[in-house]
Amino acid sequence: MKDKSLISIDDYSKADIINTLDRAEDFERNPHQPLLEGKVIASLFFEPSTRTRLSFESAISRLGGKVIGFASKDSSSVQKGESLKDTIKTVNNYCDLIIMRHPLEGSARYASEVADVPVINAGDGANQHPTQTLLDLYSIRQTQGKLDDLNLFLVGDLKYGRTVHSLLMAMSNFNTTYHFVSPPELRVPEEYKMFLKEKKLKFHEHTDFTDIISDADIIYMTRIQRERFSDPMEYEKTKNSYVLRNSMLEGTKDNLRILHPLPRVNEIHDDVDENKKAYYFPQALNGVYTRMAIMSSILGL
Repeated sequence: MKDKSLISIDDYSKADIINTLDRAEDFERNPHQPLLEGKVIASLFFEPSTRTRLSFESAISRLGGKVIGFASKDSSSVQKGESLKDTIKTVNNYCDLIIMRHPLEGSARYASEVADVPVINAGDGANQHPTQTLLDLYSIRQTQGKLDDLNLFLVGDLKYGRTVHSLLMAMSNFNTTYHFVSPPELRVPEEYKMFLKEKKLKFHEHTDFTDIISDADIIYMTRIQRERFSDPMEYEKTKNSYVLRNSMLEGTKDNLRILHPLPRVNEIHDDVDENKKAYYFPQALNGVYTRMAIMSSILGL
């Protein structure tokens, strides 16, 4: 993985994934290691972020590195009309690694092609979010003790949700049964279903999961994303399609854990937070250890 950009979860083999998770486990046991001392990491966020940006910055700080960059396009020369190419070509003079979030699909791949340093995709539109996927896999393995033979429920925005698309692709390396729960307007795109068929993996589509929730090992809730809708009426029609409440968890498996890439809006009620099956806040912490593993691997440390 040394000097290799991480743009899509497909950039990592099954062995790369497992190696990253093992390294993340080491960092969880010993999070303060000065491996990035003397390294400068550029954090370029053209779109708002809390967890991804701050967990990357926390990971860099714990590893002894320095962070430069911006948290919004409003504080960059993009506001003056600078192209993405010029921004990347300029910034890569100042750093050893670029982390980038951008609203356009394909922007991270383009950045990796024009940059002289490795690029990590921190989310490109509705396309992929591979570092979120790796922390999701770490959270699943941490809570289930395995990644094979699991019933994975993906709930909410399965059409525009980049975290869903990346997780689906990554879990296809394992023996996974998928349950896709969404309104008809937000179904998983056909290309992903075709991919699973080619891999001979089982999947089921539902518009409700109340009657089947007892089968779940992992429930991955997602926000209906207002910013991905071009039609406000379509958003209003689907925004409160699913709300997970504590009462719905009665009779579910003991090993069930609820994940969410966050931020949440209404899709997980506050009364779920105290349930031992709620795992979305520890999941966010796992982002620090996983991103420590990713950056140190890419930089060959």
